[in-house]
Amino acid sequence: MTSITQQQFDGPGRVAFRECGRGAPLVLLHGVGMQSAAWAPQIAALSCDHRVLALDLPGHGGSAPLPGRPQLPDYVDWLHGVLEGLGLGPVCLVGHSMGAMIATGYAVTHPRHVRRVALLNGVYQRDPQARRAVIARAEEIRAGAVDLETPLDRWFGQDPDTDTDTETVRAQVRGWLAAMDPKGYADAYGAFAAGDGIYAPKMGEIAAPLLTLTGALDPNSTPAMARDMARAAPHGRAVVLDGARHMANLTAPEEVNAALTAWLRDGTAERRRA
Repeated sequence: MTSITQQQFDGPGRVAFRECGRGAPLVLLHGVGMQSAAWAPQIAALSCDHRVLALDLPGHGGSAPLPGRPQLPDYVDWLHGVLEGLGLGPVCLVGHSMGAMIATGYAVTHPRHVRRVALLNGVYQRDPQARRAVIARAEEIRAGAVDLETPLDRWFGQDPDTDTDTETVRAQVRGWLAAMDPKGYADAYGAFAAGDGIYAPKMGEIAAPLLTLTGALDPNSTPAMARDMARAAPHGRAVVLDGARHMANLTAPEEVNAALTAWLRDGTAERRRA
């Protein structure tokens, strides 16, 4: 059974997380505007063999926001404080979108604390045009202009979807976005906008088995990015899901869970070119 906990830590402050299962620790980090509940399909599937902890990022769900105007390294430091406070030791780490950026930074700066790392719908070295666009969106959000439908269109597509399950997921995601703490949302989006180049040059230092996964139809976390990240790491492997977009873990949970299960069970560290 999944338990929801709020705990006070020195440094990170109040942190909320969902926990289920027993075994080696597996930590899940969601994206901007989401919360730990977005990992429900993965918690259900992966807690059979692991102690799964899905964290609410700062300013999301039940976690306190970070002070000031934090940047990506501040979120990496926050994660280290939480994992140290929980006394988990080396973990398997999965991040989605913004969470993938944090997971990358953590794997680079704290390699002894990471057994393996998976980056779902991650961003890697945006081109100048894409970087300008995402920074402009971050500035709009900081100014209070929060548009919910535009990110949903990017994540799910603009055409009406006759798939009832997908429409249900979209409505759920919209609810999480609408419930966001304004500062937490603006902080995270600003760090997300400026953070894609911070740890990218050090991808080659990630010695742990690395999985990069994205949807073939994801316009921002592209298949090319996933393949480039996998190539950059010594033991990287890329998976691209046909027909999936940015919220692949919710819209294609069986495929994502299968890829994560294979990554968790893979005892080898052989390089596989994407």
